[in-house]
Amino acid sequence: MTDTVPYYEDFTEIKKKIWSMLTNAVKDRGSPFRIPVFICGSQNDFDGRIVVLRKSDEANNLVQYHSDIRSDKITKLKANKNAAMLFYDKEEKIQVRLKVECIVNHDNEITKASWLKTGHMSRKCYLVDNGPGAESDNPTSGLKPELDNFEYTMEQSEKGYKNFTVIQCKIKSIEWLYLAAKGHRRAKFDLENNKEHWLVP
Repeated sequence: MTDTVPYYEDFTEIKKKIWSMLTNAVKDRGSPFRIPVFICGSQNDFDGRIVVLRKSDEANNLVQYHSDIRSDKITKLKANKNAAMLFYDKEEKIQVRLKVECIVNHDNEITKASWLKTGHMSRKCYLVDNGPGAESDNPTSGLKPELDNFEYTMEQSEKGYKNFTVIQCKIKSIEWLYLAAKGHRRAKFDLENNKEHWLVP
């Protein structure tokens, strides 16, 4: 890239920027890219929700997040492994859309490694008696009172591992949009076929 060409008009620099933002989001709790919208389903049953980005792997074109095996999105992903992710950073004026193919990991080496890195507070999510989305007669967190108040040990939290799942999202394509005052820029990276295109914003 020459000094006269801004980064947002150079494919290589745009990809560097995207991966930098994804990688930073794994470490930076304040990053807008840390909590993308994840959309999955099939035909008339599409659904979206916020997830927390837990890994960014540029070498393998992969991002991942954690879930509960009892979540209804697991059923959707088993029926259709194709999904989409949407990221937006207001300050950077950057939107990134990913088309991904998902792998549901449960009780394997990938989940074991991720579970070991999951802290005491975060493990609480997997200790609910009934899965996410289960109907309840009353407003509830789904947790027993002692668990709701964090009155449990790290050892006791191990019971949550049976519900812990890692969703690996293999990126098939990236669509990037930069909102610039002098004119927006948009590009698509087809990672499956190693092709790059400029798009009209």
